[in-house]
Amino acid sequence: MDQIYVIMLLALGILAITDLMVGVSNDAVNFLNSAIGSKAVSFKTIMIVASIGVAVGALYSNGMMEIARNGIFTPSMFSFNDVIIIFLAVMITDVLLLDVFNSLGLPTSTTVSVIFSLLGASVVLAIYKVYVIDGNMDNLGAYINTKKASEIVYSILLSVLLSFGLGTIVQYVSRLIFTFHIDKRYKYVGAIFGGIAMTAITFFILVKGLKSVTFVPSSVKDFIKDSPFIIIGYSFVFWTIVCQFLMSVIKYNIFKFIIIVGTFGLALAFAGNDLVNFIGVPIAAYQAYEIYVAPGQNLGATEFMMSGLEEENLPAPFIFLAMAGAVMVYTLWTSKKARTVIETEQNLSRQGEGTEKYNANNLSRNIVRGMLYVGNVISFILPKSLQAKLDAQFIQLEVKGKRDKQPMFDMVRASVNLVVASVLISIGTSLKLPLSTTYVTFMVAMGSSFADRAWDRESAVYRVAGVFNVIGGWFVTAIVAFLSSAIIAYVLFIGEVYAFFAFMIVVAIFFYRSNQIHKRKMKEEDDIKKLKKEDIVTIKEIINESSQQISRVIFTTNKVYTDVLDNLGLQDLAKLKENKKALKKLEKEVDELKSNVYYFIKNLDETSVEASKFYVMILGYLQDMIQSLAFITQNSYSHINNNHKQLKFNQIRDLKSIDVELQKLFDTIETIFKDQSFDKLDEVLKEKNQILNNVSELIQKQITRIRTVETSPKNSKLYFGLLLETNDLIKATMNLLELFKEFTIHVKSKK
Repeated sequence: MDQIYVIMLLALGILAITDLMVGVSNDAVNFLNSAIGSKAVSFKTIMIVASIGVAVGALYSNGMMEIARNGIFTPSMFSFNDVIIIFLAVMITDVLLLDVFNSLGLPTSTTVSVIFSLLGASVVLAIYKVYVIDGNMDNLGAYINTKKASEIVYSILLSVLLSFGLGTIVQYVSRLIFTFHIDKRYKYVGAIFGGIAMTAITFFILVKGLKSVTFVPSSVKDFIKDSPFIIIGYSFVFWTIVCQFLMSVIKYNIFKFIIIVGTFGLALAFAGNDLVNFIGVPIAAYQAYEIYVAPGQNLGATEFMMSGLEEENLPAPFIFLAMAGAVMVYTLWTSKKARTVIETEQNLSRQGEGTEKYNANNLSRNIVRGMLYVGNVISFILPKSLQAKLDAQFIQLEVKGKRDKQPMFDMVRASVNLVVASVLISIGTSLKLPLSTTYVTFMVAMGSSFADRAWDRESAVYRVAGVFNVIGGWFVTAIVAFLSSAIIAYVLFIGEVYAFFAFMIVVAIFFYRSNQIHKRKMKEEDDIKKLKKEDIVTIKEIINESSQQISRVIFTTNKVYTDVLDNLGLQDLAKLKENKKALKKLEKEVDELKSNVYYFIKNLDETSVEASKFYVMILGYLQDMIQSLAFITQNSYSHINNNHKQLKFNQIRDLKSIDVELQKLFDTIETIFKDQSFDKLDEVLKEKNQILNNVSELIQKQITRIRTVETSPKNSKLYFGLLLETNDLIKATMNLLELFKEFTIHVKSKK
């Protein structure tokens, strides 16, 4: 029977590798966001620095593993079988939960996930034991470390508020000092700023990164612990001199230096302190198994109590830490989901406008209204001269060039993000508060972006809604982790081996489906990016990009229109629903184009400004086409969904006759724009009247039917609606062709 525990350990090992990969995908945002967002150094350099930090930090994580062993529950109150069930439930929950958040692009706390999973699984087994064995619920406290759980909840609330507040204050002061015109004051205060920043990061690495290193002498650890102010003082003097040397002699930008070192420090801290979230549980299970199979031990798995896990000196095997570091580095370079999570935080903290990921809600609207009111009150109180001076510090530089090449924010804010996060985590460590690196880094980034006036009236409601979505996700993590782990642990306890294999199959299926869904989502995002071309600057580029956009929209329109009529005739509700999804995707793509018209017009060179109206009108006609298609799709779906009478054979036949003509027309148009053979547009435009007359004849035929044999008002309403919107679809398409023809002729005449 003991062989099953070996299989369970192997399963835990596989889950650990999986958890490492999904965990790094989630937490990479903590140490990559500032460097990537500021574009201070190349992406390759950032990844190399972060990889070194992760690899080194993984070797420093040994001392943190006791959290998984005995930080949440009391091992001596549970048998070997119990702790294996707890650890399995935790890993299954953690892997599934983190993967869901990564797929959604939401950064969440791996610390909260593993802690509340441990708590949920432990509580449910403790309740079972207390209720069945003792019959006295008062003994529940002996099974659970309630003090640690309370500290975690307290630190979560504290870190959210404190991180946002300090990030806001420090960034506001830093911006007043440097303004957005950094070069003007850089040479006067740059070295001092660098000294403060590097001191904070150094102190962070020493206190947070080295406290669990086994090969560092205890005397050194004691000095670090007992002499923080001496370390801070000498560090400040040393780093200020170094920064002045870099500025004056080597002519190296100290902000880049801060960002590189800060990225290394946060990556080291992430691996050194958060590694327990991913492999702490499997290592604890391995150590429990070693204790259980030790020579001289003859008790069964359900009888042998795990008091051995409460020993303080149970070092994690070095090979496990090294392998974990290798997996983390590999994931850092290859994970596409990590890029998704990073994009979420950058999207919420970027300077300036762009496409917003989150929709506004009543809470965000009310908060923004309240802040506007407070701002008006402050403006009324402060002297106008002081307001003018303060506003002058926040005048941004006009950045030219392609937006995808521009930084999300400047290096001052990136440095503040790294420094403030470092200081806060150091303070949390000294106070023995288990602050989450995710909470701290995310909220600092949000606070600094708020102070930098990145949340203006054009974007504030969306940014605030996004922040509350992410914060809400953190608390959902705690609740879902607790409940899910409790349920899984109970099922494993009752179902034993059968439940274990069933859960392994469920995890495998879930991951396969999750990856497939994420691939489809990424493909959709790539498709949108292909249409998102606001950075074109010349007339030739406008014609090329417009041709691609039109060809793409025409292709999708042709396909959806045909599918809708076919599925309407077959009364296939499921496929009509798929047609609605395809249409939503097309609407989103064109809406992206319309959202970026401002940047398109702004980036045009002087010789191409006249093309602005042409491009705007092109988008208008594309929008008209999609609106007509949306009416056709939605009404066809509603007709079938409401179980109305099927369209008659003659009506379906007539609609398909128009569909055949449209297929031929759209195929021709798609080819013209794909090949840019615009001289053939005249041939297509000649067919305009003929196809419109055919639609008109079908309308007249339906009028005749109503006067003679038609008996269904709903059918007539749908049929007329389809024909009238088809008529509008054709007109919008032909208007687009005429506009394109006139513009290309105009361009040729100017050459």
